[in-house]
Amino acid sequence: MEYINTVGRRKTSVARLYMKPGKGNFTINGKKLDKYFASELLRLIVEQPLKLVDSLKNFDFKVNLHGGGLKGQAEAVRLAVARALVKNNDETRPVLKKEGFLTRDPRMVERKKYGRRKARRAFQWVKR
Repeated sequence: MEYINTVGRRKTSVARLYMKPGKGNFTINGKKLDKYFASELLRLIVEQPLKLVDSLKNFDFKVNLHGGGLKGQAEAVRLAVARALVKNNDETRPVLKKEGFLTRDPRMVERKKYGRRKARRAFQWVKR
């Protein structure tokens, strides 16, 4: 079996994931998972779909990540992992769908408007 290729996105983060059968190695931008995501919470987010379908040690993952912050990147990788698991075995789809791992979170940062301090926040108004 060759690589399974999927994409996950969240906010401005994009994760391109390549999955193949292996021993559970996670490589993100050339670094190990625990080196790239130092926080235990972020590693937990990435591994959620794997733990749900009991495939934690069955596949090797190589991920190219760019854009956004660490939390958005972790959630982008989670979406890519879930999509790869469904591509590999279609029977995992209902379980992952029920937990919401196959849904792309559409929320993005609202753009800043002119004449405002932020997207909606106006400059402070002084009466006198």
